[in-house]
Amino acid sequence: MKTFYIIASIGFLFLMIQSYKLMSNNLKTENQKYRLVLKDAQFEIRFYPSATFAKIYSSGTDYKSVSSSGFRKLAGYIFGGNDQGKSISMTAPVRMEMSDKGSSMSFVMPEKYKEADLPKPKDASVHIVKSSPQYVAVISFGGYADDETIREKRDLLLKLIQKKGIKVAGEYSFLGYNAPFQFWSRKNEVVIPIDWKE
Repeated sequence: MKTFYIIASIGFLFLMIQSYKLMSNNLKTENQKYRLVLKDAQFEIRFYPSATFAKIYSSGTDYKSVSSSGFRKLAGYIFGGNDQGKSISMTAPVRMEMSDKGSSMSFVMPEKYKEADLPKPKDASVHIVKSSPQYVAVISFGGYADDETIREKRDLLLKLIQKKGIKVAGEYSFLGYNAPFQFWSRKNEVVIPIDWKE
């Protein structure tokens, strides 16, 4: 059993290093596209068009229970764990959708790929999915994320949008933008889907 944990730790460390290298080698990591709709003092409203994601689902209900296992599976897919043995560029952010009923983690696919062009994952728990367009309220924060901080930012964002009479339209998500070994200038966001008319 001890040997298994050592091997698992080495494998996890390898994936972390590879993700860091991949992000470091790109002078500018591709970010999921959105349009800024409104900028408030403490939050933003954005419109996200439809995008393609590699996604895993989990019975976990918080950041801690989903982050490492989900990241390993998705990183495995983009580092060649697919039917073409193809490497896919790392993008940002890593998205985690959390609720009391379960969670998911997803990597947005580079914009140059259409859903049909993407290689098939070898791991059956990795799914290629297309998101629906949506409006969201967004609050940003720095440092390393944890469950307590994510909940605090979610609760603050809920108060801010409810104060302005904005209706919530779904469960919140956490967005992480940085490689694990980037210690400074880290960027995180909590987003909440909303009903919004332009």
